[in-house]
Amino acid sequence: MPHHSPWIHLRVQPHRLKAAIASIVVLSSLAACGGGGDSTSPSSTSTPPLASGGGSDGPSSDPVNAGHSGPKVLMIQVDGLTYAALQGLHAGGALASLKAAPAWTGGVGGTPSEQPTTTGPAWATLLTGTWARHGVKYDGGGQHIDIARTPTLLAQARQRTQPYAYRTSVVASSLTAASLGNDAPVAAGIDDFVDCAADDNCVTTHAARLIAAGSDLLVAEYAAPAQAALDGLGSSAYRASVGSTAAGVQRLLDTIARRQAQDPKEDWLVLLASDHGLDAFGSATGAQSLQDKTVVIASNKSLALLPGVGTVAPADLATLMQGASAADLAPTALAHLGLLPAAAQRGFDGIALQATTAVRQLRAATGSDKASLVLSWTLAGNTDVPVQVLRDGTLVATLAAGSTGYNDAIVAPADGVHRYRYTVVAGDSATGLDASINYVKPVVLAPTLAQGLALYYPFGALAPTDAMAASTMASWAADADGGSLVSDDPFKPAYKAKALRVDANVKNASGLAGYRLLQASDVATDASVTAYTIGFWMRTDATCSQGVSNGASVVANKNYDSGSAAGLAIGLFGSCEIRFNVGTGSARADSNGYKLSAGQWAYVAVVIDKASLKMSGYVIDPALGTQAGSTAITSALVAKLGGLGNGIGLNEDGTGLYYQRNAASPRGAMDFDDFAIWKRALTADEIATLFKSGQPLSTLAH
Repeated sequence: MPHHSPWIHLRVQPHRLKAAIASIVVLSSLAACGGGGDSTSPSSTSTPPLASGGGSDGPSSDPVNAGHSGPKVLMIQVDGLTYAALQGLHAGGALASLKAAPAWTGGVGGTPSEQPTTTGPAWATLLTGTWARHGVKYDGGGQHIDIARTPTLLAQARQRTQPYAYRTSVVASSLTAASLGNDAPVAAGIDDFVDCAADDNCVTTHAARLIAAGSDLLVAEYAAPAQAALDGLGSSAYRASVGSTAAGVQRLLDTIARRQAQDPKEDWLVLLASDHGLDAFGSATGAQSLQDKTVVIASNKSLALLPGVGTVAPADLATLMQGASAADLAPTALAHLGLLPAAAQRGFDGIALQATTAVRQLRAATGSDKASLVLSWTLAGNTDVPVQVLRDGTLVATLAAGSTGYNDAIVAPADGVHRYRYTVVAGDSATGLDASINYVKPVVLAPTLAQGLALYYPFGALAPTDAMAASTMASWAADADGGSLVSDDPFKPAYKAKALRVDANVKNASGLAGYRLLQASDVATDASVTAYTIGFWMRTDATCSQGVSNGASVVANKNYDSGSAAGLAIGLFGSCEIRFNVGTGSARADSNGYKLSAGQWAYVAVVIDKASLKMSGYVIDPALGTQAGSTAITSALVAKLGGLGNGIGLNEDGTGLYYQRNAASPRGAMDFDDFAIWKRALTADEIATLFKSGQPLSTLAH
C-alpha cells in the first residue's frame, strides 16, 4: 500500500444516493488502496458504489451482473498516442484484440468546423460527436461544452430508464478533461466521476473498478504518453510510457473478459482513440497539418465503416479525411447502446461506424449567385438508398439513390451572413454540418471600376494576357510552369469562363515555382501614383493546406522570409488567415486577422494610400462576409513599396524561391481570377460590388 492516500470526494447523482450509502465500506477500501499505485494520488475523486464483491478487479471478486445484461461501452482516449506507436504495440503482440485504423481530427480546416488539434477540443468532440460547434476552443480552464447545442453522449445515455437506467462514468487524467467533466452542465450527465490528476495508474485502477461495478458507459482518459512524447517520439521514455498505457488498457480488457465469461449476454464495445497527432518533436501544435490531424481509432469489434484497419497512415490529408474521424466515436457508442436517435434527428458531425451506408465529407460552398449553398458529400457501402437533405431540421429535398450533391437555393430577408444546420441522411447513416452564407441580393458591378485601371488579367486563356497591355505574366521559370486553367470560376453562370490555377508543386531543379507579374511602370514606385489598389479573386484548396508553419505567399514583391523585408506581401497562415504586410528592410506594418473559407472563392484587395500613409485590407468571403481593416504606414515604408523590383509573385514571393527556402511551408495550388491593379484607392463600396455582382471586370468598358 502507498503511504499516501487520495482525498476521496463522493459525487453521486441524487437517484444513486441510497446505493452510495450502502457502499461506504467499499469506498473506505478504495481510499485505503489509494488507487494510484506509487504515483501521485488524485486530488479529487468521486467514486461509485460498487456491486457486491466489487472491491477488486481480480477474477475472484467480479460481481454478477444482477439482471443488467446487454450492451456496454468502454471509450478510452489516450493523449499522445500516435498511430505509429499503436502499430508498434501490435507488432510486439500488445493490445492484439483491438483492430486499429488511422483516422482524423480537428474538423475541416478553413470551415466553421475547424478546431485546434489539442486535448480540450478533442475531449469535447469525443463526448459530443461534433467539431467546433461544441464551444471548446482551447485547453485549460474557462472552457465549457455548449450542451444546449451539443449534448454529451453521457447525458443521452442517462435518458434511458427502462428496463433499467444506464450508469455513466468518467475517469480523467488531464487537467483539461477534468475541468470539462466537472463543469456543472456536463457533470449532470455523469453518475461517477474520478479526477486522477495526471496519475494514469489511478485511471486504470478506477476504470477497472467501474467496469467491475457494472458501469454501462465508461469514458477513461490516459495522459502520460503526451508528456513523455516531449522527450521525442523515438525516446525510451516515450516507448516506456506507451507500453505502460497499453498494459493499463489490457487490464481493462481483461476485466471486461472476466465479466463476459460470467455473463455471455453482456456485450461490450471498446473504442480506443488518440486525441490529436504530434509533430516530429512530439508536440501538439494545434495546427491542421497531416501530422497534427492523424489519430488512431481502435475497437474490439469489426466496424463496417472503419476503413484502413492495419494499414499505414495516409501520406496526404485528402486521403486521410476519406476515412473515419474522431466525431464518429460518440454516435458509434450510442448506436451500440441502442440509443442512436432517428437519422433525421441526429446532431452529430460524425456517423455511427456500424452503419451499412457511409455519408462522409459533407461540405458546403456558396454558389456563384451568392444566394445558394452547394452541398456535396461522398457515399460508401450500400449506396442504393434515397438521400434526404434537411436544413435546420426541415426536409428540403429527397434525392435519388446514390446522389452526392444538392444546390439549396436560399431565400433570406436581407443581405448578410446567415447560418444553417444541414443534415444529410442515406439509409441508416446521417451526418451534419454547420454552414453559413454571405447572402447577396442582385447587385450591379460599379461602372467606376473602369476608371484608373492600370492592368487587368481575366485569365480566359494561357498564357495570361493583360487586357490593358501594361504588363506581362508568366511562370517564374520556363521549365516550371505550374499554371493551368480551371472552369469553376467565381462568376454567375452568364459570365462563366476560366480561372488560373498556380501550382507551386511544379518547380525546376533550383526550386523556382509560381507565377510572376512584371509591370511596365510599377505603381508602387511611380511617383505620379499617390494611391493604388491590388484586387483579385482567390481560392485555396479544400483544407487550406498551405496555411501552416511559416505560411504561404499569396502575392509578394519581396523576400517573404521576413515581414520586415522591403516590399509588400499578402500571406496565408494558420486557420486560413490572410495577412497584409509591408516592410522597409528593418521595420514593418501589418494588418492581420482576415479569414478565408477553405476551397471557396473570396475577393481580396489591398489599398495603399501613399499620400495618406495608410494600408487598408479587404477580404470578402462567401461564408464569413466582409472583413476590412487598416493600419498606418510611414513614409519610409512607402519608399520601399517596390520591394525587390523583380515583379510580383503569385503563389510565390518576389524571388520565386519562397517554398524552396521554407521547406516547412507546404507547396500547393492556389486559384486566381480577375487580377487587377488600379492607380487609385478603390472605395469600400466599389470593392463590395466586385464580390456581390458576380461579374468580371471584362463586362465593363475600359
